[in-house]
Amino acid sequence: MSPPIIGRTLRRLRQERALSQQSLAARLGISASYLNLIEHDQRAVTASLLIKLADLLRVDLATLSGASERQTEVALREALADPLLGADAAPEAEIQAIAASAPNAARAVLALYRAWRVAREDASGIALPSGRRILLPNEEARDVFDDRANHFPEIEAAAEAIAAELAAEPAERNHAIAERLRRRHGLRVVVRPLDGALRAYDAQARCLTLSEALPRESRGFHMAFQLALLEMHEAVDTVLDQVAASTPEAVALLRIGLLNYAAAALLMPYQPYREAALALRHDMEALAAHFGVSFEQACQRLSTLQRNGARGVPFFFLRVDPAGNVSKRFSAAGFPFARYGGSCPRWVVHTAFATPGSVRVQVASLPDGASYLCFARTVTGPAARWGDPAPVHVVAMGCAIAHAPELVYADGLDLERAAVGIGLSCRLCDRPDCRSRAFPPLEHRMTFDPTRTGVSPFAFEAKG
Repeated sequence: MSPPIIGRTLRRLRQERALSQQSLAARLGISASYLNLIEHDQRAVTASLLIKLADLLRVDLATLSGASERQTEVALREALADPLLGADAAPEAEIQAIAASAPNAARAVLALYRAWRVAREDASGIALPSGRRILLPNEEARDVFDDRANHFPEIEAAAEAIAAELAAEPAERNHAIAERLRRRHGLRVVVRPLDGALRAYDAQARCLTLSEALPRESRGFHMAFQLALLEMHEAVDTVLDQVAASTPEAVALLRIGLLNYAAAALLMPYQPYREAALALRHDMEALAAHFGVSFEQACQRLSTLQRNGARGVPFFFLRVDPAGNVSKRFSAAGFPFARYGGSCPRWVVHTAFATPGSVRVQVASLPDGASYLCFARTVTGPAARWGDPAPVHVVAMGCAIAHAPELVYADGLDLERAAVGIGLSCRLCDRPDCRSRAFPPLEHRMTFDPTRTGVSPFAFEAKG
């Protein structure tokens, strides 16, 4: 496995701290000329040097790896390639330079692009009755979780304090939560049919009603959510105050997202969950069974284990429906999701629909050379009534290929020969021989030859 290349990120972090190459090199115990080569990506860094850099610059390894810059590059590439802007495509080198050297300017450009997209949609008659929004609440909430690497120490601390008082083994945790709701808050939990809802809380009657259509693990999650709503509001408010969301809708959406995070932290306390994940080598079905939670709950919790000094493997988490709509997305792994448009049809996220209930594994290789070990499985929710189709989603996770030996899903795989080339989306992918391509790439001119039919439905010129 080749060592990481972090030059642009390292140079930016050093300059932000007003450190010269000479002074940083002296602290690292290397020559200034060697540091200069690292910053220009002419030398890779060893694991020991990477740890030293993270300690001296007071950043975590995810920050130092350049994951944030790569995600910004993808978003910039996508924005600047939009044909409706009527501008020439920006060279790759310029996009990389902006993301690495001027991250605040890059974020401002992306904010302007989002505002322009919303304004364009409003002009087409898609505006909501309440008026125009510069940033949609779901996008704002998603950005908050991305910026925090899907980890909130304030909520973790509050959840651990409650979990310590519950003092319950995983198999008894649902009962312990129900008892705490009853004894401390005078709240009854009732399971019965509910029309058009899965959960209903009547504060005046002190009653939490759960739909009998919910499986056991979902009932436990809703009880944990209710307990978080009653006892962890201060921790949630602390995060909301730090975020300073722009609209009441964004605040409300973030509050629900943070309470869901808190419920997962109650059911799967940080340290026991991390230790079990390592012991089971991230076998998600075994991990879900151990904690009495669903496959999706276990996966989403795994994507939050980014505590300083006790990090888990950095994963991305994704939930997608058969139409390709993404309803959940978190990434501590630095996977460069496209913000707009669909993802690659060759990705295991989409092929998993063909084998319901089975875990599918894929080594996904991106055009920039980065590779990820990905796994995905369908999950099915309860149908509302007879005759209605049950909602089906695919839950997918993945991590950088360097972490593959820590996952049971890598067993028996030849990580190099098994790699499948995927793109971020058809419009951003340069692969010329893809049979699954749905659209031509935005940055290339299409070519047409009536005498030849290629394997791809779209032929295009290479960038000159």
